[in-house]
Amino acid sequence: MESNVKINNAADISVIVLYFVVVLAVGLWAMFSTNRGTVGGFFLAGRSMVWWPIGASLFASNIGSGHFVGIAGTAAAGGIAIGGFEWNALVFVVVLGWVFVPIYIKAGVVTMPEYLRKRFGGKRIQVYLSILSLILYIFTKISADIFSGAIFIQLAIGLNLYLAIIILLAITALYTITGGLAAVIYTDTLQTFIMVVGSFVLVGFGFAEVGGYDAFMKKYMEASPSNISYGNTTIDEECYAPRKDAFHLFRDPVSGDLPWPGVIFGMSIIALWYWCTDQVIVQRCLSGKNMSHVKAGCIMCGYLKLLPMFIIVMPGMISRILYTGLRGLMLSVMLASLMSSLTSIFNSASTLFTMDIYTKIRPKASEKELMLAGRAFMLVLVGVSIAWVPVVQSAQSGQLFDYIQSVTSYLGPPIGSVFLLGIFCKRVNEQGAFWGLIVGLLVGLSRMITEFAYGTGSCALPSNCPFIICGIHYLYFAIILFAVSSIVVLAVSFMTKPIPDVHLHRLVWSLRNSKEERIDLDAEEEQDKADEKDEEKDEESEEPGCLKKAYNWFCGLDQGNEPKLSKEEEEMMKKKLTDTSEVPLWRNVMNINGIILLTVAVFCHAFFA
Repeated sequence: MESNVKINNAADISVIVLYFVVVLAVGLWAMFSTNRGTVGGFFLAGRSMVWWPIGASLFASNIGSGHFVGIAGTAAAGGIAIGGFEWNALVFVVVLGWVFVPIYIKAGVVTMPEYLRKRFGGKRIQVYLSILSLILYIFTKISADIFSGAIFIQLAIGLNLYLAIIILLAITALYTITGGLAAVIYTDTLQTFIMVVGSFVLVGFGFAEVGGYDAFMKKYMEASPSNISYGNTTIDEECYAPRKDAFHLFRDPVSGDLPWPGVIFGMSIIALWYWCTDQVIVQRCLSGKNMSHVKAGCIMCGYLKLLPMFIIVMPGMISRILYTGLRGLMLSVMLASLMSSLTSIFNSASTLFTMDIYTKIRPKASEKELMLAGRAFMLVLVGVSIAWVPVVQSAQSGQLFDYIQSVTSYLGPPIGSVFLLGIFCKRVNEQGAFWGLIVGLLVGLSRMITEFAYGTGSCALPSNCPFIICGIHYLYFAIILFAVSSIVVLAVSFMTKPIPDVHLHRLVWSLRNSKEERIDLDAEEEQDKADEKDEEKDEESEEPGCLKKAYNWFCGLDQGNEPKLSKEEEEMMKKKLTDTSEVPLWRNVMNINGIILLTVAVFCHAFFA
């Protein structure tokens, strides 16, 4: 029976080989045709990206193989409500493009922790957020994507799990490590096309097989297993019967598996953290040519986020078996989702490490050294990813997805709170932000560790975790945690000294259009570092040898040796990079499109409510 499942015919294998060849070709083309020899070029694609690769990359970075497997599995068990996670993004991509990104660009930052350093001063918040983000990337996003993708490949091709992972990571690492953000964004665009087209073909076959949408609704509600074995125990079918509210997005606030107040407010808090403050997402927007391209990219991503309900959630509910000739396409879709999210995470994690941690260890590091540190850290990430697989493998995959969904509810809200208050409340200072993050982390960890220790349980085998801790739904917990963190941030800030306006111009909403000069809270330290780097550049005049030249060319490091800019040219460059002005016509077009997208979001929620 197993041999019939594996991919072993010419049609399927051809599709997969073609997929790898095209992805590698696009990755290598992007690698050698873009500037990757400077920090701005490598980490922000030279701020030259247009709207359609930005929108495609935002979508592809978000949809990983963990997403495909996890959401489809949850949908099969609980119905369409999990699609609310996807549609929530329609609102927050607009908030990202219209509210958050203009502030980040005016601040002139490359990473999110760097924004917090400029906004609040000091180093502890910047380092804390960088380390927490890296931990979250490694232990949730990377591990879930690699594990679910590799299991899928193992079942489809019959490859050894570790061999499948190493081949995938080797191809992914080649253009990510050498090509930088531009290579990642262009390959993401290709992966988005493969994911969307492939998924629509699969959905078409799936609905044809069940007999259309009406038949799908009827058959899903009748699809009740007669008995289920769980270990040595046989469990009553009622535990796994389809929910009566399977086709409702909004469910009972007390007994619902995804209660409607949690879906509206709790999900919004998680979405605020993920879509507006997460490095992987924001970095794509910071690479935009101008604000109109950023906004258009956000709108495109919003429309693409309408699709998972139909290309992941409903096929998960259909839970069908596809026949020969389509397995190769299905595997390509899975590979596209896996590789696009991994490349994005690797690039953003490398940016965080280089700009927020390595610069603290080596404050005098030259630009070339920073580029090498970023690439070396990606190699370390690849190694950690492979080493982490047995740990993920030993966890039950069903529980793994529960943990990943809820982990963001336990660790994300305090970060969302600090960013939101930091931008909209001028009075918030470093002490308030720091203690808000720490108290929020401790409260979140207390719930997460307790739940991890007791286990999440199931209908068949309930957890014996105390109700006061685990009885509160994780989406409700996100609301409580956000409120607690915000109260601490505000209380401590109002009890301590405010930050003078001279340090806040163009860093907060009320001063976003200020023309006055801003004195950064760490201005003196930055100037000392700049002077030291200039001295080092003057000393670096040796001609490299042939091997060094070849290495520099492959990594794009020879592109960074441009003539030194004058003081006036540097000021002009800085002004261009922090410019958020838009042509009035395109600004109006984007505003109208933003309103249309928000209207679509309201309609979709109401239609499936």
